[in-house]
Amino acid sequence: MLEEFKERVKEEKRISDKEFQNTLSNVSEVAPDQVEEILDFFTVNDIQIIDENGLPDDSFIDDSAFLTVKETDDEKEEEDVEDLDPKVVAASDNINVNDAVKMYLKNIGKIDLLTAEEEVALAKASKEGDKNARNMLSQANLRLVVSIAKRYSGRGMTFLDLIQEGNLGLMKAVEKFDYTKGYKFSTYATWWIRQAITRAIADQARTIRIPVHMVETINKQIRLQRSMHQSLGREPLPEELAEELGYSVDKVIEIMKIAQDPVSLETPIGEEEDSHLKDFI
Repeated sequence: MLEEFKERVKEEKRISDKEFQNTLSNVSEVAPDQVEEILDFFTVNDIQIIDENGLPDDSFIDDSAFLTVKETDDEKEEEDVEDLDPKVVAASDNINVNDAVKMYLKNIGKIDLLTAEEEVALAKASKEGDKNARNMLSQANLRLVVSIAKRYSGRGMTFLDLIQEGNLGLMKAVEKFDYTKGYKFSTYATWWIRQAITRAIADQARTIRIPVHMVETINKQIRLQRSMHQSLGREPLPEELAEELGYSVDKVIEIMKIAQDPVSLETPIGEEEDSHLKDFI
């Protein structure tokens, strides 16, 4: 049943937000371990969520100051709201944690996480137009954004920018969330946060733009490549990566090529940096 659904959506490349939330609700109830698989599927295949008028529902709102960094006083992100100590974040993911990031992590670390009952109450009030409830639901999930943003570090955008983009996705999730479906808000929000970040990376981070759906595919292959490098003690061969990913060898090689960032001919060469790459071409 789930495979038939995935094949249909993959072919149509779109799904209504209502059906998307119904799917998450059904999967969460029947096979909670497959929720992450569904989220990966939607991201990797660049499935577009459409509104009730059949139009793309990806216009991330950006006019709410309460979520901006400057003004804010296991692989399953929805459960990964670990210690936000700047030293822990920097050490675990080799992320550049400057003063602005330190202040932000310190501030959101003071916000209490919600119980299931509090989450439903706030979501219900938010749907009824309570802006304060909407703000509280958003702010209580800012740690989720940081957790997800960490996975995309080193992809051409600063950690702070990744968080900002993820916050826009979080706001969209708050706006669209249907609390009556029975699944956790973080499950639904994870997709919107990922979508906001991957779109931003595709649009902003690279000199040569890559398709949105390829960003997650590239990240998935890079994560596996690093993991296999640690276990094998060497770089894995394309054939080994292909076997683990279920891709063809040609696709793995193509992803490797796409993942490479262009190098400027003005790149300094040598310890003195008095020569440039163009001098050797």
